[in-house]
Amino acid sequence: MLPLEVAREQVERIRATLPELPDAKRNRFVAEYGLSRNDANLLSSDRAIADYFEACVKSPQANPKSVANWITGELFRLMNQTGAETEQIQVKPEDLVALIALVAAGTVNQNTAKAVFEEMYATGQSPAAIIERKGLTQISDAGALAAIVERVLDENPKPLGEYLGGKEPIFQWLLGQVMKATRGQASPAVAQEVLRSALDRRRAPPNTAG
Repeated sequence: MLPLEVAREQVERIRATLPELPDAKRNRFVAEYGLSRNDANLLSSDRAIADYFEACVKSPQANPKSVANWITGELFRLMNQTGAETEQIQVKPEDLVALIALVAAGTVNQNTAKAVFEEMYATGQSPAAIIERKGLTQISDAGALAAIVERVLDENPKPLGEYLGGKEPIFQWLLGQVMKATRGQASPAVAQEVLRSALDRRRAPPNTAG
């Protein structure tokens, strides 16, 4: 029997039709997208999830590491809770990328984004539609937050007094009250700055000059 000879071109054509093996995919995710080995392993172990991830990162504005964090974090959490299969995911790849971009732009904070994602997962709606309908845009204006901060301090004289008396940990409790008063929509960084300024003013001794 004569030996079977296969042309290299034919071998390459056959190789091109074969699916990428999980190990090769994991290594490519690490090299191409800068993912950790753990994230790359989680994303490459299921072909449908791997395809979903790559559909997301096709967008020029996508950050692969952020996309991986949302998929392995919030998406996997909701899938485990609901027992859904990958094929049942209603969140479009472009909508997940858009939500991540809204967080990066400061339009919504991380906690609000997680709540928006849950609704995206349940309804398939875009993040912009949910944010607009529910009025969830992040409050980043210091002037708008100042009045809320003053009200929170006026309504909590005892914790305020404890803080002014030297109990620094009370600051975090007061900050939590500000976030609660804004339904979590305040920019944490701006809220912290405004609260700190308001407390410093209340701590300062009154001006008795004149």
